[in-house]
Amino acid sequence: MNKYLIIDGSSILFRAYYALPTMQTKNGEHTNALVGFMNILLKAIEEIEPTNIAVCFDLKEKTFRSDLYDQYKANRTAAPEDLSEQFTYIKEILSGFNINYFELGGFEADDLAGTLAQDASQKGFNVYLLSGDKDYLQLIDENTKFLYTKTGMSDIKVYDLETLNEEMGLTPDQIIDLKALMGDKSDNIPGIPGVGEKTALKLLKEFKNVENLYLNKDSLPNNKTNQKIKDNEEIAMLSKSLAKIDRDAPLELNKIDTSVSEYNEELLFNILSRFELNSLIKRFQLTGSKEFNIEATEKNIIYNIELNKLIEKIKGNKDFNFKILSNNKSYNNGKIFKIGIGILDDIYILDVDDNFLIDLKEVFESEEVTKSGYEIKDEIIYLKSLDIDLNNYIQDISISEYLLNPTDSDYTLDKLSLTYNIVLEENFPDKKLLKKPIDTWDEINQNDYLISILWIVEKVKNIQLEKLKSENMLELFESIELPLTKVLADMEYTGVYVDKDALFEIGKDLDSELETLVSEIYRLAGEEFNINSPKQLGEILFTKLDLPPIKKTKTGYSTNIDVLEKLEDKHEIISYIIRYRTISKLKSTYVDGLTEFINPYTGRIHSNFKQNVAATGRLSSIDPNLQNIPVKTEEGRQLRKIFISKDKNHQLVDADYSQIELRLLADISIDENMLNSFKNNVDIHSTTASKVFHVDLDEVTPLMRSRAKAVNFGIVYGVSDYGLSQNLRIPRKEAKEYIDNYLKQFSGVNSYMKNIVESAKEKGYVETKFGRKRYLPELASRNKNVRNFGERIALNMPIQGTAADIIKIAMIRVYNSLKNKKLKSKLILQIHDELIIESPMDELEMVKDILKTEMENSVNLRVPLTVDLETGASWYETK
Repeated sequence: MNKYLIIDGSSILFRAYYALPTMQTKNGEHTNALVGFMNILLKAIEEIEPTNIAVCFDLKEKTFRSDLYDQYKANRTAAPEDLSEQFTYIKEILSGFNINYFELGGFEADDLAGTLAQDASQKGFNVYLLSGDKDYLQLIDENTKFLYTKTGMSDIKVYDLETLNEEMGLTPDQIIDLKALMGDKSDNIPGIPGVGEKTALKLLKEFKNVENLYLNKDSLPNNKTNQKIKDNEEIAMLSKSLAKIDRDAPLELNKIDTSVSEYNEELLFNILSRFELNSLIKRFQLTGSKEFNIEATEKNIIYNIELNKLIEKIKGNKDFNFKILSNNKSYNNGKIFKIGIGILDDIYILDVDDNFLIDLKEVFESEEVTKSGYEIKDEIIYLKSLDIDLNNYIQDISISEYLLNPTDSDYTLDKLSLTYNIVLEENFPDKKLLKKPIDTWDEINQNDYLISILWIVEKVKNIQLEKLKSENMLELFESIELPLTKVLADMEYTGVYVDKDALFEIGKDLDSELETLVSEIYRLAGEEFNINSPKQLGEILFTKLDLPPIKKTKTGYSTNIDVLEKLEDKHEIISYIIRYRTISKLKSTYVDGLTEFINPYTGRIHSNFKQNVAATGRLSSIDPNLQNIPVKTEEGRQLRKIFISKDKNHQLVDADYSQIELRLLADISIDENMLNSFKNNVDIHSTTASKVFHVDLDEVTPLMRSRAKAVNFGIVYGVSDYGLSQNLRIPRKEAKEYIDNYLKQFSGVNSYMKNIVESAKEKGYVETKFGRKRYLPELASRNKNVRNFGERIALNMPIQGTAADIIKIAMIRVYNSLKNKKLKSKLILQIHDELIIESPMDELEMVKDILKTEMENSVNLRVPLTVDLETGASWYETK
């Protein structure tokens, strides 16, 4: 028997949106409703096994019901913006699955579903209607069931003719009469005043339908309710017309094909990848572009070959792939216990100890033998602990993939295998196992992990290099990204020394202040409550204290920092709450958080610096994040005191690029006013203030300069007049005036902003001075907010991305200079535009010269790059 699944797309998407927390892609596209919708849809397909599928959507325009009654659905508020955009996205996904969806001006999704269901039922299909709207009960017939869901497929209530009669004592047609009598608040259908469900059911039991009720209205006993019934015949008949689903919507039924069909794997892979729905990609075993011509060969696995034979094979081929397994990084006193080496299609899995790897020192350090791997920085660190310096490594497939797809955010082996259509080994560790220490894995998992890595590396490394070459990014990869891995490995291995006693004292002071703040908040609230609970805090602020609510969320009133700042002058408690949040975050995230990362063997924090996270090319610091140590508050700045040189015979040298992004804006835009300001060493913010406010340089006030500074940095990020007005707390009109004046005075910047967006729309990407690309599918989006986001990225990425490239070049130059001069000084931290070296006192002057020289000469621009340099016993002292 053919089965036809018809889905109320609008209803299901709404329910999915409210059932799941907010989710976003790296590009800012919301996906929680998509995830929930697809979970429900696929579960329904799995259980019903339909031969035909249709999804029906409402359009925003008015329907014929609005012509009957202008207040129909007039009480409905607009869908949240982050839900509205997902209506567009879900249709793209459905198209990827070759599932037909329907929408028609003047009609609701219910009407389309009703029309399709009636047609399918008459043709003998078993029809299944899936919705969260009980109006669909009226569509049930001998061939049609209604699947009612509150949240998902796990709480489905199945209605057929029998179930409907048992539960409500009604026929499907009487569902329309029920609504006509009692009305419907959600659709703003009026119904008869004073008639609820109980009365309506009683009337239907006696009179069967509305028409018969009014034919016999004189038989109704005299009372208030019955008088209202008699007086509102016209309203009842109108309500019935509004409640009735139109099963004759003008769909060309003879031309509609909703049969389940095969989907285009590559197209669906690209769509799901864009929305980062990786679980669906894996579920359907989708793979990426078929352009990759990967030769189908058989792998040959060899276990525990003799060392001399392995070295002979490596030297003979002059190229190998490798991966090391260790129970931890070696600065944590870890041990290496297994290695995989791949030579073409031969994969060697060996149980090893440190001595074994030392015996391989010659080939690891050889400039005659090329090496490739996956996340090779880890290997550099492991080998460094054994005094082995990895040389002539030419590929890291995770970094290559990042350059080719910088917004993907997933460069795991799982994703690489899907992208290049390579099957992982049968016992490749699952997600849960991958989170556990490798030495706790079963040996079969360990072996299959190594085999999978080496096989993927062998199959994709040359494809990626060719792709990088065709995209003009091979030099970026070979001259910047790949050499940087060794710099980062050395930086992580060295780590930064921490004064544990100072950290403990800061923690004590913060705890003491938190106690005081909590007491004051409870006093002002008049009761104790969970200050960290947005719901409880909202009840205190907006119910008990009757403060004006600024913004509502799915779960209640918003209490985020923007809301609190707007309420600060309304009640004394707000300042205490803001302060409490600041101090609480400092304590939990930075004091408690940093403490657990202090290595017991070295007394240092060894942060992990990631190259493949930020689409702009900026480095990211994790475990812990040292790039996010707060600097805007004094308490945050105090934290920098804990990062110190290891003893009195050492100092920290801190060099920070001065206004690098504005200098790059001047260089890229070739704006004469900006160029002259930097070339003549005139304060750029004062120059901007002078131009924007039409005053001489010597008449610029501190307030003017401050506002000009906000405009300068805002322009780089594509700030709107609204955004600037919020930043400066000035009227929007005034903010617009600032921006307009700026763009008139800095015509080069104005031209750049227009041209770069147009160029991005034409090419589909923007790039840095060094060829790093950022693709911008957002610019083609039908959603205005997404397009605006794409335009902001187009404006900023060439500048921020080039700044990221420059600091990386500087790091490589500084590292090589220290190494070539055989200095003991070590680069230990990179914080965006800032580098920190730990230097012995006798090398201090030389290190200062190296830092300044290498950073300022890392690239030739139309304006000078300048560096602010300081030294001190702690990071705090250098600032």
